[in-house]
Amino acid sequence: VQLQACGGGLVQAGGSLRLSCLASGRTFSDYVMGWFRQAPGKEREFVASVSWSGGSTLYSDDVKGRFTVSRDNAKNAVYLQMNSLKPEDTAVYFCVAGATQGNLWRNDVNYWGKGTLVTVSS
Repeated sequence: VQLQACGGGLVQAGGSLRLSCLASGRTFSDYVMGWFRQAPGKEREFVASVSWSGGSTLYSDDVKGRFTVSRDNAKNAVYLQMNSLKPEDTAVYFCVAGATQGNLWRNDVNYWGKGTLVTVSS
């Protein structure tokens, strides 16, 4: 699976951004999809995941209630709607694919996309 994320940019604190990720290659709906991020000087961390059908989602405590992950299997796309952004959300965001949401939670990722930079100014 090849993953291409886009939608990053510069936004003020309190603002919103929507990241998109388009997948190609193997059957998109076979995989759980998700997002990771890596802030400057920090390790990559799990942000959110969505099940094959889109009916189940999982979020890190840092983003729960502010971010929403979704997918459109007809378009081979996964999205991350980010609201109420904070400066600490500044990071490179990566689209990922894996076998289960539990695997992604444990950083067990099958495919990584190239990241897209999100910068939140205070």
